[in-house]
Amino acid sequence: MIRIGPSGNSDAFYASGRKHTYQEAEFLSELGLNAFEYSFGRGVSMSDETAQKIKTEFNKHDIVISVHAPYYTNFANPDPEMIQKSIGYILQSIEACNKMGGERVVFHPAACGKATREQAVSATKSNLKLLAEACKNISYAFKLCVETMGKNNQIGTVEEVVDFCLIADMFYPCFDFGHINSYMHGGLKTKDDYRRILDYTIDRLGFEKASAMHVHFSKIQYGDKGEIRHLTFEDEKYGPEYEPLAQLFDEYKMSPYIVCESNGTMSDDALIMKKMHKNA
Repeated sequence: MIRIGPSGNSDAFYASGRKHTYQEAEFLSELGLNAFEYSFGRGVSMSDETAQKIKTEFNKHDIVISVHAPYYTNFANPDPEMIQKSIGYILQSIEACNKMGGERVVFHPAACGKATREQAVSATKSNLKLLAEACKNISYAFKLCVETMGKNNQIGTVEEVVDFCLIADMFYPCFDFGHINSYMHGGLKTKDDYRRILDYTIDRLGFEKASAMHVHFSKIQYGDKGEIRHLTFEDEKYGPEYEPLAQLFDEYKMSPYIVCESNGTMSDDALIMKKMHKNA
């Protein structure tokens, strides 16, 4: 099954008179969507009571939840203390996700800083091995989804993310196609552009892991340095377009978890995306 839903509470969610995340489950069910991503972007903070309420409502309506770990993880940081902090943010996110009934945790891999790209990638690989080791005694199911990044000085191209996902079974790719289009400066235009990414991932990771990939999708404004800001599906200048990717997911019979990150219209645009699939 393909799961599709928004990242965070959309303008339409608030316009419906709702204001709490646990109410998202009923809202999304009424729309016909079946996934949701909760962001701990600024830090992991949620009471057990709130987490249980979210879990109960999301289970009731068959909405699967994922979380985004704090945005400031950086596994290329040269300071070992900062690496331990990044590992801690991921562990906190995994625990919070589990309490809400989810399994998938998305995180940003790294930024170059003052290092060369080669040095930063090498450091990231070494430190992701430390993360995998820190996670080895977790008893419940979880997936760590390594996100492609949209700025030129960030680590997280398609090839880099796929390579990171070979480190341990727990690592899955999170392809943010808006980010990919941004660092490629508009390079995602045709069905074949998407096909090359999917074929490469299947070839390196195998169909089972590739099929279960995490996806972020939105149109994003970009410049010389890459990503600038998220847009809505009404934008006609920057792209990328979702329909060619939807056709390939259906053609390949893949089962990705797809999160729409449009600016304010994420539930509306997620519904547009769903209607482009035959089997969503």
